[in-house]
Parts: sequence; structure tokens; C-alpha cells
Amino acid sequence: MKCELDGLAALVTGGASGIGLATARLLAGRGARVAVLDLDPKAVNEPLAGYFADVSDDTSVRTAVERAAADLGGLDILVNNAGIGAAGTVEDNPDDQWHRVLDVNVLGIVRTTRAALPHLRRSAHASVVNTCSIAATAGLPQRALYSASKGAVLSLTLAMAADHIGEGIRVNCVNPGTVDTPWIGRLLGAADDPRAERAALEARQPHGRLVTAEEVAAAIAYLASPTASSVTGTALAVDGGMAGLRLRPAAR
Repeated sequence: MKCELDGLAALVTGGASGIGLATARLLAGRGARVAVLDLDPKAVNEPLAGYFADVSDDTSVRTAVERAAADLGGLDILVNNAGIGAAGTVEDNPDDQWHRVLDVNVLGIVRTTRAALPHLRRSAHASVVNTCSIAATAGLPQRALYSASKGAVLSLTLAMAADHIGEGIRVNCVNPGTVDTPWIGRLLGAADDPRAERAALEARQPHGRLVTAEEVAAAIAYLASPTASSVTGTALAVDGGMAGLRLRPAAR
């Protein structure tokens, strides 16, 4: 039985955990040959192939992309998922943290896409999917730096889509709500009352729970697939209705 991604080669950054790992596994399950770029490539198992890459270092990225593309026999799909978080108001994060988060979350996409473009241009089904966030479109407390980085990712996605549509390369992003990932687990672990903090995060999403990494992966896989060949310059929300719904409070 033919799978929808049979014959395609995919590269996922930050693919050793969380959304990235769920995405890499799903793409492989749908027939793609999948390489993962990560600081901990040994964390992935077959059929995934792991390659060390630090998205904040251009030489590291270019080396890993070239190795992966050679081993995969080309490149059709790029998932720019690597990213780091930050908590605090505009007063709380020092300049070096601002530089670090923007370097990874925004310039990391630039470096990886730049290295992948020569390979994507040779594909008949080229697709780039960036992991963005609800933080790009909604004001969230204690997320000034993170929100700024993800707002840049959203704008970058649209600009890239416009720049490369003529080359047959589609560019989209997903905007997850709060996802049950290791980073959220660390934030909860640092809270004074982890149970109350988790309940608050769940309550702010209209469907009443955290989003799963597998749900975000399904959206990424759709955008990456040839079945979405007319979809470009789009931000797909996977947030339980957080961005678009305004529900009435429950009656007491």
C-alpha cells in the first residue's frame, strides 16, 4: 500500500524530543526518509537518522544539512522546529538572553533554510514548515522575549513563502497552543504549585487541556505533504481554539 510521503526525504531540526520527535516519527510512518538535526542526535532511533547540528552555528548547520541530504538522496521537506523558550516580562531578560533566543528561534530557521534551499529547488514537492506559536498572535503574560521571537517567525514564514513560491517551494507554519512537551514540564516543575499552574494552562485553552505533540505533528505532516500543494503562506493554529474562540463563562 502506497503511503502519501513515499519517495520523499525530510529533515527535522530539534527532532530528538517533543514536537520534533513526534513529527519525525510521523513523517517516517507515512513513508518519508527522515533525518533529524539535533544537539543530541543519539537520542533518535531507526528508521530516523540523527545528525549533530547547532542551529546557532552556520558551519554546523551547513555541514549537517549536506551530510543528511547526501545520505537521504535529496531533500523535499524541511521542518524548522528547533527552538528555545524564555519566561519573563520585557524587564526580566538580559540582553545576552535576548540575543540567544532570537539567534536560535529566528536565525536558526534562516541558517537551516539557507543551507537546504539548493536541495529543495531540485524537488518536485518542496515544502518548508516552521514551528511558530500562539505567542505570535496573542499577548501572553511573562513571555515577552519568546513572543517576540515567534512573531518574527510568523513574519519570516510569510516573507519566505512570497520569495520562493516562484521556485515551487511552499512555506507555512504551525501555531501551537501550550503543548505538553519537556519544556513545559520544566516550567511546571519550577512553579510554586505545579498542579495549580498546569490547571491554569489547561483552562486558558478552550478545549480544556494541553495540546499533544502528536497533534502538532499531524498538522506539520499535512502542510509538508503534496496533498497540501495549494497551501502556502499559511499559519495553521493547533491550539484548542485559543486564538479564535471567545467562550462565555460557565454559569455558576
